[in-house]
Amino acid sequence: MAGIHVAAVLPPARRLRGTMGRRRFRCCGSIGRNRREEETPRLLKTAVSGVTELLRLFQAPPRQQRGDNWGREGKPLVRDVEDVVSILRSDYDQAYFLTGKFTSKIYAENCLFEDPTIKFYGTDKYSQNLDLLVPFFERPSLILENIEKVEDGERKFILAAWKLRTFLRLPWRPLISIGGTTTYDLDNDFKIVRHAERWDVSALQAVGQIFLPSSIVNDQ
Repeated sequence: MAGIHVAAVLPPARRLRGTMGRRRFRCCGSIGRNRREEETPRLLKTAVSGVTELLRLFQAPPRQQRGDNWGREGKPLVRDVEDVVSILRSDYDQAYFLTGKFTSKIYAENCLFEDPTIKFYGTDKYSQNLDLLVPFFERPSLILENIEKVEDGERKFILAAWKLRTFLRLPWRPLISIGGTTTYDLDNDFKIVRHAERWDVSALQAVGQIFLPSSIVNDQ
């Protein structure tokens, strides 16, 4: 979600319309990923990335993330996929998309983070992006609908389905309501090396919600 809420500081645009895509809880293959990426205009990706980098220049250094007390007394942080699933469940309980509180130690330092509007590497940048968003949220809610481990040959990953809903602290108080999935790819040490979000609406529809007053949304 790092991209959509950073887009809230972009200039107002013409109202974007579209039909809600039907969500399917399954792993997106390379063909599905390419189609979804093609749906996101290059200009939108460039704008979101540019605004993100600009805001980051004026931001305080990233805070230390939850999880520093894990693995004390010489015990490993995670021993198998089930441990990672358990920690992710705990992070979802903390609504980590919306609070910025996540267990950074289960991620590789150069982990790839991506959603339909933005892509970057590093847990520090991810932490900074979340910290940029938190002040904009009002009455936020993140519901974990399902989470499971998946093995596809030698590839191991975790797939989570979720529903996010929040108002934004902007004069017209827009409502952001998006469902989606996050794929967590793991390496041989059970570290997350890729955190990839897919949404049940296009990037244009998602960003379009920012420019729609909540009173209009409630009347629909």
